[in-house]
Parts: sequence; C-alpha cells; structure tokens
Amino acid sequence: MLLYNKSSYPTICYDLLRRLSEQLPDHLTYHCLDHTFDVANTSNMYIEHYNIDGRSAELIRIAAVAHDMGYIESPVEHEERSIQILSEIIKDYDYDKEEIETINGMIRATKIPQNPKNFFEQIIADSDLDYLGRNDYDVWSERLYNEFLHFNIVSNQLEWLDAQIKFLTNHKYHTQWAIDNRVKTKCHQLELLKKHQAELS
Repeated sequence: MLLYNKSSYPTICYDLLRRLSEQLPDHLTYHCLDHTFDVANTSNMYIEHYNIDGRSAELIRIAAVAHDMGYIESPVEHEERSIQILSEIIKDYDYDKEEIETINGMIRATKIPQNPKNFFEQIIADSDLDYLGRNDYDVWSERLYNEFLHFNIVSNQLEWLDAQIKFLTNHKYHTQWAIDNRVKTKCHQLELLKKHQAELS
C-alpha cells in the first residue's frame, strides 16, 4: 500500500513511518505499516472533504501515523504506549503543549470502545475503522483474524465470527461522511457474517 499526498505530511511523520517500518513485529498482520497507510489515507480524504488546512491538518496526519506506534512494544494499552513513544520524538519538533494534547486526544479516540470527544477525534476514530464499511472488509478482516490467532484472542473461525458480529453490531461511525458512505456496507457485511456463522454452527 502507498501513502497518498505524501508532500502534505509534516517531517515528523517520515520519522514515525521509518520507526514503524523498522520496529513493528512481523507477526502483526493487521496492525502493520499497511494499516497505518490506510488510516493516514482515509484521514487525508477527510481533511480534503472537510477543507481542513494548515496546522490542524498537520495534527490529524501526525495522529493518523502515530496512533498504533505502541504496537512496537505491546498490544496492551497500545494507545498510551503510542502517546509515550510519540512524546519522546515530538519534542525534537516545533509543536506546543496544546497541539500535542490534541494529537494525544485523537490517538486515545481510537481505543475500543471508541469515545471521540471532538470533530478531529471523530475523524481519526472513523478512519481507524473505515474498512468495516468498505468492499475490502474481507481482506482486512482476514489479516486481523490471523493476528488474533497469534495472540490467542480467538482459537477458531466460530469464535472469530462471534467476536466480529458483536463488534460490528456495537460499532458506530461518528462523522456524517462515514454515516452516509460506510454504514450501509457495514450492515451488509454484518448480515453476511451472521449467515456464515449460521452455516458453520
């Protein structure tokens, strides 16, 4: 996967992407560099759709690239680990305390269950789970299933289907764009999952 609109990203993002490329464990089949690109590209779409520019667009792009940095260390509380790793890197760049807190809030907004507290946090939260309402859901779902198997979160397909059905049932999009453009496909995916579960049961 490629990062779109690369010239719009601030310098720190290239440092973060280099670290992710070098340090993310190979067993992360979902929370990998491709996922980071996917979230960044989706965030870029929101930035353009809602005409967000200047420093605000920078902060969104940084949060998108940094949101899963914690997986370098562990999946446990990875959002807070991401914030901690970022704090050691961002001090070498020109961002003030308020801007860093804005970025941190966006990273925390990706924690499940999502609870974004402002519009920028809604953008990152929806970007992180954009695939739930897309036609490539199966591709990303398979990647996440393999990662869950690695971490013993599920042990077979039925457990996975049960977990996914519960997740999609409880999940909601926050931005109006996602509500208008992702909910219908997500609901269709949910019905397919239920059908598959019934066939395997």
